[in-house]
Amino acid sequence: MDLREWSPIYREIVRDFGFNSAEDERSARILSHLLTLKGSFDSTQSKLHHIINRRKVLVCGKAPTLIHDIKSGKIEARETIIAADGATSTLLAQGVIPHIIVSDLDGNINDLKLANAMCAIMVIHAHGDNIDAIEEHVPSLSAVLGTTQARPLTNVLNIGGFTDGDRAIFLAKEYGASTVSAIGFDFSDSSVSPTKKKKLQWAKKLLEETDVNFK
Repeated sequence: MDLREWSPIYREIVRDFGFNSAEDERSARILSHLLTLKGSFDSTQSKLHHIINRRKVLVCGKAPTLIHDIKSGKIEARETIIAADGATSTLLAQGVIPHIIVSDLDGNINDLKLANAMCAIMVIHAHGDNIDAIEEHVPSLSAVLGTTQARPLTNVLNIGGFTDGDRAIFLAKEYGASTVSAIGFDFSDSSVSPTKKKKLQWAKKLLEETDVNFK
């Protein structure tokens, strides 16, 4: 991610939603401290590189269409599966264990921890609204990588992206996936709140320049 390109996008997002960038940065610092205590950042990065680089990656969003997408056979053998937060619960219910979970910890925490216990790597995003969740849950998770949409730190990366879903796609691109496909994405989902609708439109906008294949 080129931060010179991302920074003006981030500032526009902050203005659009009225976010507090100082709190985003504070959250990133807290996450960085917790990851420093764990001392496993380099090994987690190495694992991510191993299972993404030059591999086919499938990103699973948490739209209601995900169940149908799974049952209709859109998950191929030998794909690296990245779950966007709440998609983890749906995948587990269908007997699918994701290799990686991209989350800001507002999904079903029990399912997130279960998948993590089954070796799913956690890519935890720090923002101003999830500081309490980070402090409560990150210490008990294993194989954790940190991300932020603000200024990156030594062990908290800025890979781009805004929602868990588009950030998961940016993660796959950042670590050199050979191809990136996606299921469970619905940018025009009418069942979500007005704020979520606006987030989905931002996600769609951010992904317009990528070559992701929406199955």
